[in-house]
Amino acid sequence: MRAAKLAVIAGAGCLAVACSGPGSATSAGKPAPETSATVSGTPAAKPPRPAKPAGGRPVRMLPPRVSPYDYVFPIKGCRTTYAHKLLAGLPKSTIWAGKGCLFVSPVDGRIREVNRQDRWRPATDRGPDREGRFLTIAGQDGVVYLGGHLDKIMPGLKPGVSVKAGQPLGSVGNSGNARNTASNLYFAISWPAPPKYWWIRRGMVEPWTFLDAWYDGNRTLSPKPATLAVLQRAGKLPKCTVLCVPKPVDKSADTPGTTA
Repeated sequence: MRAAKLAVIAGAGCLAVACSGPGSATSAGKPAPETSATVSGTPAAKPPRPAKPAGGRPVRMLPPRVSPYDYVFPIKGCRTTYAHKLLAGLPKSTIWAGKGCLFVSPVDGRIREVNRQDRWRPATDRGPDREGRFLTIAGQDGVVYLGGHLDKIMPGLKPGVSVKAGQPLGSVGNSGNARNTASNLYFAISWPAPPKYWWIRRGMVEPWTFLDAWYDGNRTLSPKPATLAVLQRAGKLPKCTVLCVPKPVDKSADTPGTTA
C-alpha cells in the first residue's frame, strides 16, 4: 500500500515538471537546443537558390570615347598583316593585303597631296618617289596620313577635296620601290609640312598602336597627342636622318617588310 502511494506521488511529480526521456524539453536542467527545422514553432525558411547565369554569349561593350574623332582601319574588307616594329629604320607600317583591296580614309579630313604617276626608278631611287602612287590626308585632328604603294587612286580626288572616315581613296598595289614585293599599303603618320620635306610625310609617329585599336573596335583612340609630342621634340621641319639619299637597288633584297 505504501509502495502504491509512492508510485502515485512520483507520477504526479513527473507530470508537474513534464518528465520525459533524453531529448525532452529539459535534460540535466538545461533547455534543449532548437533544431534548424523549427524556430519558435514555425518551420525555418530554406535559403533561396542562387540564380542561374543567363545563357548565350556575352555582349561586347563598346569602349568609351577617348577623343572627339572617329577612326577606321585604313584597309576595308580584306585580310591584313603588319609588323609592330620600325621598318627600314622608319616609324611607318607596311600593311600587307591583296592587290586591289580598298584603301580608305582613316578619319574625316581633306586631301593634301595626290600623286597618280609612279615615278620611282631603280636607277635614281629618289626619296620623294619611293611611295609610288600615293596620297595624303590632312585629318580634322591635325594629323597627316599617308597611303602609298597604291595601284590606283579614285577619280576626282585632288588637294582640298573633303573626305569622310571609311571613304575609298584607292586600291592596294606595289607601285614605287615596292614593285618587286607583294602588294601592300605604305601607311604613315606625321604632321603638315611642305612637299619638299618628303621625309616627314613618309612617317614620324609609330602607327601600329593606333592600327591595332581601330581594327579591334576602339575607334576613338587618336594619334594626335603622340604626334604633338614628336613634333615638339623634333621640331616642325626636322632634318632627314634615315634613307635620305639615293641608294643602289638590289632587286634580290626586295623582300616583304624592307620597302621604304
